[in-house]
Amino acid sequence: MSRNNVKAIANTLKTQILILGGFVAIMWIVQILNLFLFRGNLLIYGVLPRHPSTLRGILFMPFLHGGFPHLIANTVPFVTLGWFVMVREIRDFWVVTAVTMLVSGLGVWVFGSTGWHIGASGLVFGYLGYLISRGFFERNIPSILLSIIVGILYGGIIVGVLPIQAGVSWEGHLFGLIGGGIAAWWLSRRPAI
Repeated sequence: MSRNNVKAIANTLKTQILILGGFVAIMWIVQILNLFLFRGNLLIYGVLPRHPSTLRGILFMPFLHGGFPHLIANTVPFVTLGWFVMVREIRDFWVVTAVTMLVSGLGVWVFGSTGWHIGASGLVFGYLGYLISRGFFERNIPSILLSIIVGILYGGIIVGVLPIQAGVSWEGHLFGLIGGGIAAWWLSRRPAI
């Protein structure tokens, strides 16, 4: 491998770490500020279904968490699945994130149960939906293998789309998964470069 290739790979990894680290840093800083400075009052920037003033929550919901256990539970899969999304191309991460935030947020706003919906799990499920669907839509060996690997590692969380645990936004999970599938379909239709 040439020195230029090694340098390009190192630069790509550095960019990926900065992007994922930046997202995680924002989540943790917001959680710390919300707990110690705002006394939990930032949660009103989440999504409250069918209340027009909370449509802004579509953008803020992934950065707000109900506590450190909630944030910790989302951090590892967010980083792992987020990195798998950007392995091929960093642009994929931005597209999947935007589509998932929109579909998950709007889905929760229209169909969600009463109460505030917060957390990055909609994005986690979106990344999962994208990675599993990518193999189906692209139908090439690397994408299919990645879908299988992700299915083995994280397929068990799929039960999170069912309304089985009180206080958990299964709607956010479900619509995040759908958003990831839509992003996989959309990105698979772009012309090959």
